[in-house]
Amino acid sequence: MQSEIPSHRMQVTDNLDKLLTIFPDSIRLKLDEYLKTDSDKLIEVVLDLGRLPEARFSDNVTYLRDEPVTKEELQYCIERVGIFSSDNRAGIERTLHRISAIRNRTGDIIGLTCRIGRAIFGTIVMIRDLIETGQSILLLGRPGVGKTTALREIARVLADDLKKRVVIVDTSNEIAGDGDIPHPAIGRARRMQVARPELQHQVMIEAVENHTPEVIVIDEIGTELEALAARTIAERGVQLVGTAHGNTVENLIKNPTLSDLVGGIQSVTLGDDEARRRRTQKTILERKAPPTFAIAVEMLERQRWVVHDDVSATIDTLLRGIEPAAQVRTVDDSGEVTIIHEESSSPFKPLPSRNTATVTPLHPQGLRASGKMTPVSFGATKPRGGGTEFDRLLDRSWQTKEPNSKKIRTPGPNGEDWPVYIYAYGIGRSQLDRVIEVLDLPIMLTKDLDEADAVVALRSQIKHHSKLRNIAKDRQIPIYTVKSNTIPQITRTFRQILNLDDPNIPEPTDLRLFSKAGSDDEIEALEEARLAVEQIVIPQGQPVELLPRSAKVRKMQHELIEHYRLQSDSFGDEPNRRLRIYPA
Repeated sequence: MQSEIPSHRMQVTDNLDKLLTIFPDSIRLKLDEYLKTDSDKLIEVVLDLGRLPEARFSDNVTYLRDEPVTKEELQYCIERVGIFSSDNRAGIERTLHRISAIRNRTGDIIGLTCRIGRAIFGTIVMIRDLIETGQSILLLGRPGVGKTTALREIARVLADDLKKRVVIVDTSNEIAGDGDIPHPAIGRARRMQVARPELQHQVMIEAVENHTPEVIVIDEIGTELEALAARTIAERGVQLVGTAHGNTVENLIKNPTLSDLVGGIQSVTLGDDEARRRRTQKTILERKAPPTFAIAVEMLERQRWVVHDDVSATIDTLLRGIEPAAQVRTVDDSGEVTIIHEESSSPFKPLPSRNTATVTPLHPQGLRASGKMTPVSFGATKPRGGGTEFDRLLDRSWQTKEPNSKKIRTPGPNGEDWPVYIYAYGIGRSQLDRVIEVLDLPIMLTKDLDEADAVVALRSQIKHHSKLRNIAKDRQIPIYTVKSNTIPQITRTFRQILNLDDPNIPEPTDLRLFSKAGSDDEIEALEEARLAVEQIVIPQGQPVELLPRSAKVRKMQHELIEHYRLQSDSFGDEPNRRLRIYPA
């Protein structure tokens, strides 16, 4: 079927003359000879210390001379480009070329990859009708297929042709070029630079809050924090155009870091009748939320793209094990676009069930999930496995009632007497109940000190209660103190009582512990804090600022940070008051 989209001839702007000026004469002159015939096919120039300089074209690789690259020549190039940022990328002012560095163990640059940046006008003719819909669009494809080039052209069309307020979050200055003045290829679109790659998600939110954009353009969404920021932007009614690595939408489903871009995946257990009706396993995967991006484009080749114009339907179809319907769009050299509609096909290779899936919205928590607790309920008499008399007798044999006591015990995995009866003093009952319930701990709270196996008390309260201390001493009941009435403190104390406080076993991080109401907003805020700690603060040793939240939610985030034994504080004025997390 022929598209009604008007055809356009593609125009290319590459500023190769400015790139040539950074190379020494012996390399520049040889490179200039090749460019007279194959300038449009040049992809990058590679200079590695002690190796022959290479020019990489789309169809071959050519050595530029017979002598290896020297340190002096590398330094010559370095002095003629911009400053290398923390991601080892630099550029040439007012051009789109990207210069990437390879360093040795001492930090010296021993290699350069000089990637050619081109502004290709007319490259998005295949999806221009989708851009005009105002829906958020995600571009997928392998490195080098032209995602950034398409993103640059989309920004120009939205800003110049459709007269929209467009802000580009330019992490590595790859979209709008190096220097303070953006490249003309982005038209009237504005560009926000990012000081460090790990701050990209903060700049995304800042762009929305400070500059009232109608469209946000972002390249290479690669972390969960950036995916979370993208969702926040989309939910505020701003059109989002972004790219991510991955050839197909199915790749995103299987990528736990980026699955939220397509709605996230959760495990659902069906009833027997529903499972039979669907002819599926009882445990299946389903989409848990609307996708951040309404449209996804798989850029298979430079002139052949696959369009999913309803990502929700595509994800639901894939999770049922069926190959979804899609549009295959191609463009010829004259700019004529052809659209072929592919229908859903018969059974596709099913995605793995929860037992083997790598995508899980919430990790199983508690002792039962970790294998530390046998699946025996404390007061149950239901046979374990069958209905015979032998099964019933065996089930009862697991439970023993202590003489002269109401306590009923069941053996733990190592022969422990469970549950452990706790007498609490000075600690909120709701906090204790939440920890026990969410983490599924073998602990029973008792109001009778005679029945207690241990006392858990607030440190500031117990030191003034000599009577309780003396009774516990006479009856040889251990006293465990908590410094403050918080979830992390209570969790550590309970783990210590159950002999689970092993440094080699990570403490469970169940976000439901720290959420009072369990609302989506609270869980989202806690998830943001968890990702910041686990992906940036701990591994990289860098502080992180979170998004503005209410005082109630910030308190929950503070408790979660304390769980990781890190420090945090609130700063800023309402309604922009937010948390800053510090490394240990």
